[in-house]
Amino acid sequence: MAGGFTLRLRREGVTVKRRFDDLRAALDTLEDEARAFAATERRPARRSLSRTYDPVALVALRAELSGRGAHGGIDVRGDGSVEAFTGRFRRSLLDRAAGEDAYAALRRALGGPPR
Repeated sequence: MAGGFTLRLRREGVTVKRRFDDLRAALDTLEDEARAFAATERRPARRSLSRTYDPVALVALRAELSGRGAHGGIDVRGDGSVEAFTGRFRRSLLDRAAGEDAYAALRRALGGPPR
């Protein structure tokens, strides 16, 4: 099946879509893109009406993977921290096992092979 998985990278109103035939390639690309973004980009605190949003509360990049019954991704926060989640409409944050980072937790949750 061609393009069985779709990776969506959303940052500041711009969405880029890429399609992959296998889960390993999709997860590898998601991890590479999110790690590069988290290492280089930072967001300042933002003020909206009477509230200030700290960088940790801002999602600077959302990398979402969907296809063949799998749906999850990584949120890169404005301070460079990352969180893994599953779900499409109701996102659930993933707990990390001992010695596991967010990317490994996502691979485990989606049934992907370790890197």
